[in-house]
Amino acid sequence: MRTDTVIRNEGMKILIKHLGKVEAERFISLIIREPFDYTKWQKDLWKDKNVKEISEAAAQYRRTNSI
Repeated sequence: MRTDTVIRNEGMKILIKHLGKVEAERFISLIIREPFDYTKWQKDLWKDKNVKEISEAAAQYRRTNSI
């Protein structure tokens, strides 16, 4: 299992890669400033999709976006 520090560093690298430094900082600021319930967000995120649709979208994303 990775340490909290490793996860934090990897997360920042990914945010910076995909958002740039300024918007990565803005994202972190938003998360800190606003109450955020990850479990509720995940529950509501895919409420209009079934498992097959989510799987197909993930497969398509994987084909077009290599990290």
